[in-house]
Amino acid sequence: MKIAIVFGGVSFEHEISIVSSIAMKDVLSDELVYIFLDANRDFYHIPTNVITSKLFSTGDYKKFDKVSIAKNGFYKKGGLLSKEKPLDFDVVLNLSHGGDGEDGILSSVLEFFNIPFIAPRTEACVVSSNKFLTKGYASSVDVKTVDYKYYTKGDEVKVDQFPVILKPVKLGSSIGVSIVKSVAELEYALDVAYEFDNAIIIEPFISGVKEYNLAGTKINGEFKFSIIEEPQKAEFLDFDKKYLDFSRTSKAMEVDLGEELNTKVKEAFERIYNNLFEGSLIRCDFFIIDNEVYLNEINSIPGSMANYLFSDFDNLFKGLASNLPQRKHIPVTYEYVNKIQATKGK
Repeated sequence: MKIAIVFGGVSFEHEISIVSSIAMKDVLSDELVYIFLDANRDFYHIPTNVITSKLFSTGDYKKFDKVSIAKNGFYKKGGLLSKEKPLDFDVVLNLSHGGDGEDGILSSVLEFFNIPFIAPRTEACVVSSNKFLTKGYASSVDVKTVDYKYYTKGDEVKVDQFPVILKPVKLGSSIGVSIVKSVAELEYALDVAYEFDNAIIIEPFISGVKEYNLAGTKINGEFKFSIIEEPQKAEFLDFDKKYLDFSRTSKAMEVDLGEELNTKVKEAFERIYNNLFEGSLIRCDFFIIDNEVYLNEINSIPGSMANYLFSDFDNLFKGLASNLPQRKHIPVTYEYVNKIQATKGK
């Protein structure tokens, strides 16, 4: 199997995507084809044997071939006067974190051009990339979330009780997130968050709350779960603590919550994944509060694809790639237009 990894994109998580994608060389046994989406939204084919993070920070990636996207694939010129030739691959892995990748833009483009891909479909991206919409979706599938208030830029923000945690609505990787402990800290935290987004949510900060990560997918209608991990953290898992090891390939340590809570976490994951996230591998981060499971967030394209949570990620990936959802064929017959024309002709 040949896997085309599409990464980069116009996103605050652009650099995370680069390193996360390079890590796949140590995770997947299949042949990899790297397609980089730069800040100008131009695609480049990066040879697998030369790819390094420095290639992008220096701009040297521009030495390589530009590619275009069209029906059924990506294409590049074979020579000065030759026609464009398709890049050879079987499936795309969308590893563009944040904007472009997780907000649904790339998924829409890949679907439009009939390119098979591993990632959430557009509607799932919309739900999971917006924390406000995630809360409503979780509630609709009977998964608890922490209480919150939603504000947009220019609103008067009122906090009744500190501390709180303040988050931009559309960003991941803990970017722009602040723990606010007093009125004096609130204005600065708002300024930081509004640099990244024009909407925020504010939640009560629960000191010492236990957080657990579970990744999974659905293959042939059957859920495939990772281990449950308790990430190590201080007050909260900020950007640096999350992504000093975002190229992570070493296996995580499993935590056993006991039969009852293990089951509750997996059931909550199943309700979130539902049919909405078919074709993707996601990671859900849960809180355990008073023996109840609360969804914190959905990582629709987790860093390094959460490979470190699975005992045999390579075979799991192959299974998912071979069981992607098929688009329903919609015949266009012009029956209605023909009836109108026939009626006019009478």
